[in-house]
Order: sequence, then C-alpha cells, then structure tokens
Amino acid sequence: MTFSGKKRSRDTGATKRSTAEVVGRVLHYIRPYKWMAAGTIGCAILSLAFAFVYPKLTAYIIDEVISKQQLDQLPWVMGSLIGAFVLREAFNCLRILINNYFEQHVIYDMRMDVYRRLQHLPVQYYDQRASGDLMTRVIEDVNNVERVLIDGTEQGTVAILSVVGVLVFLFSMNPLLAWVALIPVPLLIGGALLYTLTAHRRYRRQREAASAMNALLMDNLQGMRQIKAFCRQEHEDQRFADRSEQLRQGSLGIMKAWALYSPSMALATSLGTGLVFWIGGRLVIEGSMSVGDLVSFVLFLGLFYEPIGRLHALNQMMQGARAAGERVFDILDAPVEYPGRREKLSSPVKGEVEYRGVSFAYGEDRPVLDHITFRAAPGEMIALVGPTGAGKSTIVNLLPAFYEFSKGSILIDGQDIREIQLASLRSQISVVSQEPFLFNGTVLENIQYGRLEADFAEVEQAAMAANCHTFISQLPDGYHAHVGERGVKLSVGEKQRISIARALLKNAPILILDEATASVDTVTERLIQEALDRLMQGRTSFVIAHRLSTIQQADQILVLKSGKVVEQGTHTQLISKAGLYANLIRIQNVAMSESGLQWDQAGS
Repeated sequence: MTFSGKKRSRDTGATKRSTAEVVGRVLHYIRPYKWMAAGTIGCAILSLAFAFVYPKLTAYIIDEVISKQQLDQLPWVMGSLIGAFVLREAFNCLRILINNYFEQHVIYDMRMDVYRRLQHLPVQYYDQRASGDLMTRVIEDVNNVERVLIDGTEQGTVAILSVVGVLVFLFSMNPLLAWVALIPVPLLIGGALLYTLTAHRRYRRQREAASAMNALLMDNLQGMRQIKAFCRQEHEDQRFADRSEQLRQGSLGIMKAWALYSPSMALATSLGTGLVFWIGGRLVIEGSMSVGDLVSFVLFLGLFYEPIGRLHALNQMMQGARAAGERVFDILDAPVEYPGRREKLSSPVKGEVEYRGVSFAYGEDRPVLDHITFRAAPGEMIALVGPTGAGKSTIVNLLPAFYEFSKGSILIDGQDIREIQLASLRSQISVVSQEPFLFNGTVLENIQYGRLEADFAEVEQAAMAANCHTFISQLPDGYHAHVGERGVKLSVGEKQRISIARALLKNAPILILDEATASVDTVTERLIQEALDRLMQGRTSFVIAHRLSTIQQADQILVLKSGKVVEQGTHTQLISKAGLYANLIRIQNVAMSESGLQWDQAGS
C-alpha cells in the first residue's frame, strides 16, 4: 500500500511544501473566527494610530510650547499625550485578549483535525512511524504552524499597514528626508531574500532532530524495565546524548544564521537613521526645517523601521512554521483507511466467515500469505497453528481490515468486507491479543471500553465471567483502581482477564484470540482458559494457540507454513496424517514431558 507519490524527506516522511502552500493551507482555519481576526487586526491598527499622535505632539511641544514659552498650552498638550498613550495600551490590551481566544480556538481546531485523521489512518501508517515522532507533530508542530495563522496574520498585516502609513507621513513632512530614509531598504530586502532562501533546510533539520529525540525518549520511557534489566543506562545515555547533540546543532544552526541576519538588518536601519540626522541636521542649521519637525521625523522613522524589523522576525517564524507545516500536513494528507465502503453488515450477524484465495504482502518484496482458502460456519472454532512467521496473525488481522489484502476476498455472512463500513465491520469483531493493552485509567473504564454505555452491573457480570472479579475486588479502590500506563500495576494474567472481560462486554459474534494464554503460569492459564471458553460460546472464534493442548476441540485446525495452508482438519484427522501438525504435537509434548508436565493427546 502506498500513501503518497510525492517526494519525502529521508527521516520523517514529510512532503516538501512551499511557504505559500503552507500559509494557504492554514488560512482556512481562520474562517470560522473571521470576526476575531478582524477584531485583532482592528485593535492593532487603532493602537498604531494612537502611537502616531506621539511624534506630532512632540513636534508641537518643542516648536510651539517650549520654543515660544507658551506654558498655558502645556497642560492640554500633555493631557492629550497621556490620553493617547492610555488609548494605545488599552487597544493593545484588548488585542492581546482577542488574540489569545483566537489563538486557542485555532490550535484546538487544528489539533483535533490532526488527531481525527490519525484515528482514521491505516495500521500500516503506524508501522512506518515512531509514536514519539507523531506526538511531536500533534503537540509541537501544530503550535508552530498556528503561529503563521495568528502572529503571521496580525503582525504581517499591521506591519505592512504601519510601513505604508508612516511612509505617507514621512513624505508629507519632508520628501528629501523620506528618500534618505529609504536608502537602507534595498539592503533590508536583499538580506531578507538571502535568509529566506537558505533558512528552510536549517529549520527542517531542527524539527527532524527534535522529533527523533522525542521518539527515542518515548521508547526509553516505555522500555525502562528492559534498560535496567540489561544495565544499559550508559548506552541509552549515549544514544540520547547523540540525539540531543543533533538537536543542539540544528538549533545552533538557526541561531547562528539569525545572529548574523538580525544585527545586520538592525545596522542597516541604524545607518538610515544616521543619514537622516546628518541631512536633517544640515536642514535645521540652514533654517529650512525646525528642530521639532526633525525630532518628529526621527520618531516617525522609528515607527517605520520597527515594523520592518518585525517583518524580519516574522520571516524567521514563517520558515519554522513551514518546516512544521510539512509534518502536520503529512498527517492531514495521508489517505484514510479504505474509503468508499458503503454497506453495513446485515443484522443480525450470524458469524459465517469465508476466505477465498486471499493473498497478502507487506511490500512487493515481503509476501506473507498465498491463496488462503477456508470457511468457518457460525459458532465454529477455527484454530491456526504453525511455526513463527507462518502468517497466523496476518490472517486474523485481515478480518477486521487492519491491513488490506492484495488478492482474493473475505466474506462475512456472504458480504465482502471490502464493501462494508469499517465501523459496522469492527463492531462485530472482538480481539484478545497476546499482549493485552490497558489504558491509563481505572479498571472500570478499561472494561467499559468494550461498550461505553454499559452500566456497572453489566461490567461486574463480564468481570465475573472473565474470572477477574475476585482480584479486582481485592484492589484498594476495586473497580475504580487505576491500572497505570499500559496496565503496569497489574500482572500479565490480570491484564489479560480484564481484556477478556472487555471482549465479553462488547458481545461481538466474531472473536479473535491471538495467543491469549501465552506468557502466563499454569494456574493463571487455567483461569484464562475458563474465561475464554465462556467467551467463545456461541461465537465464531479464530484462535492462534501457543499451547496446542488448548485447541484439540477446535472444529477446524489450519496448519500454516510459509504463508500457505499445508494441512486442514480436526485434531484427530491431523494426528492420523502424521504431517506437520503431528510433528508439532510431538515436539511440544517432548518439551512438556521434560519439564514434568503432561497433557492428554486425544486421538494420538
């Protein structure tokens, strides 16, 4: 399965995009909040307008009040100046408040869009990406992309209006000095172009390094027991140090470029101010310009160069947002799993399952299944056995459409699953895997996950059937006890029985058991097996067994080797054939006999 034909970066798989594309893609998030955007920009413009009062009143104070010693005008002039300052900051305060609401709404919408897309991407998408990388995209990269929306829209618009507005004032005051003030502008434009053309690769490198470090950190936190068990703290310290060094170097690359770029631009504007003082000073001395007008012009000049500097900072922010945007839109543009399914499973679902010539490969060079064909009648137990890598788990993973097969068809009650809506399909299938996953919540929440609307009595009944009510009742908070991340506070057997209770509560007619009794002791296995026997009653069950003793009563046993069904039948029939299944029985029986265990080989 392919996800995109576009060129992707080596480390993250993010498609390269232009700044204009990133900005264009994110602008639609403003539409629901256009009045907030307008309010933010309006307040910024009003704040800027009252800032223009300061230079004009300063000129009046110098030329009219101070030079002519008109003290009677000083109170109202100063009152007007203070009033302008108050109104400027009042509108600035209102701008910040509106901007914060605007910002948080946009971040929420964008993050929810990314998360919803993640929920609907194929399992294979996650097979190709680290969880830490995806977390970085959802949390950090969304924030960086949002800055284009909020800060970019506001600061960019206001900065451009400021430059144009102030330029009008400058030319109206003194055209000669205005042209002098424009002398550094070509340098500023050239510097901005040079920085922009070289910035993207630095920001891309920094974002990829941050993602790689977060991915390693998540792996290490989840694998802390293994790190301690193998005494690999120093090894992991070095690995983390290497990733941190890559991030440090990436960040330093950005900072070094900015350290050259920003002061250079500031120097250019300072030269412009110096030239204005030089020429303006001569005009004052010659009497063709007043001191107040020169001071006013210089103050306006500050309002002219300041937004230009803000545009430079915005340029830096845009390059960071572009790199983050590529990674966010890589998720938003990834194709959802199997679109176009329209049908629903006919109710009630009987549970008849048929595989017809099904073939599957994880890639062109990794074929896994070859022409798998069998039929399970409603309520039958189908066992899948064979050596590691034979394709057992892949067969059952195709049934709930975790992966899409390349050839053949799979039918439930005669309906092709490729035409069935995923929600309708998966609602009729329960899965109990070898490694049970519990969410970081309470026991009650984890069992109730099978059917969210179930009441406590139904949860308790499912727990009893799964042989876990007794140990749950002995927990300090009972059903309200927190299980910890991935159920770390419980044993493997306890987690497995809770996952069985969850499946019981779901009450789906089709059941997948993927080595559900592996990695537990004999006593716990017996408890789990009892719970599984209750769970399988009246359901079409697909069982991948670690211990072959648990599948003797299966209606059909499929023996797989290298992705093919090499034997098929009941336990008794396969034993009599003396083929691969009989050999597996013999090997496991010898191993169990050597460990002092024995199980009944009915029919052998």
